[in-house]
Amino acid sequence: MSDAKQPRNYTPYQQKIIKRFYDNQGDIKHARLSELVGELYLAEGKKKEKVWKSIEETMTKLGIAPARVAHLMSQKKPELIAEVVKELDRK
Repeated sequence: MSDAKQPRNYTPYQQKIIKRFYDNQGDIKHARLSELVGELYLAEGKKKEKVWKSIEETMTKLGIAPARVAHLMSQKKPELIAEVVKELDRK
């Protein structure tokens, strides 16, 4: 059996969907960061730490400077993350 990795043959319609998904990654990550801020205000205990970890990963994927991400993570203030979301809204 030759199950070597063969390139997938996507239909033109599927190719458009995939392209749109990747073209909108920034918007998707921005929306996710916004959702995480809301979750952060409601979370407690271990759940809160998990949300902070997700926020860190999402900010990194959004291309926010590593030094700024580290600073925000050391502060652990939800209002600062909300400000980042507002900045991204203005862009």
